[in-house]
Amino acid sequence: MGKGFTIGGSRGIRDIRSGSRRRDRTAERTVVAEYTGLWGWAVVPGARAESGVCSCSSAGCAAPGAHPLPYAAEIPAGATLDEVTEAWARVPGAALLLPVGRAFDILDVAAPAGRRALVRLERMGLPLGPVSATPDGRCQFFVAPGAAEGLPRLLYRMGWDDADLDLHCLGPGDHITAPPSDRGGLGPVHWLRPPSLDTAAAPPEARLLLGTLAYICHRSAA
Repeated sequence: MGKGFTIGGSRGIRDIRSGSRRRDRTAERTVVAEYTGLWGWAVVPGARAESGVCSCSSAGCAAPGAHPLPYAAEIPAGATLDEVTEAWARVPGAALLLPVGRAFDILDVAAPAGRRALVRLERMGLPLGPVSATPDGRCQFFVAPGAAEGLPRLLYRMGWDDADLDLHCLGPGDHITAPPSDRGGLGPVHWLRPPSLDTAAAPPEARLLLGTLAYICHRSAA
């Protein structure tokens, strides 16, 4: 009797775990389809990491769990749920990465400064795009494309070019991990300010946020 109960219990656990994986993958595909179909962003299947080991299997991987899978095809902006389901079935368990430099660039700052700046920017009523937070302690502000190229000039005009700021801009050729994917085996990325139809299609110009971000970064460093 006890043996029968154990076998039945084990089968139940396997069924539950299998069902959980199926639900997770279904939810993942729905998120990808939301990014491509609703927000108009391409999605790139990315590597994952566990205990510091990257799923790309490269012993010398420079960014474990935080880079595109070399063999996986990008899912283009505009892809439907059916198209996403078919494409994602080829890369089960991949992380969701977004290519930067097309629909948006990224202003990247330390999380404490980023959270303080976000509160101040909201109080000031300035236009804001999506903002994400990563498990390695960064805040990422989505801004209009071209910010990476224009950042040095903008900092110069604002008088911040000589300051030692923990403020970086990501542009063409870069990728960010998208919520709710895990980054580098450290935990999931999450939204501090999720995208909307307006902000996804037309994030603000970097110059509108840069002064506040630079000031808060400078104060944090001091």
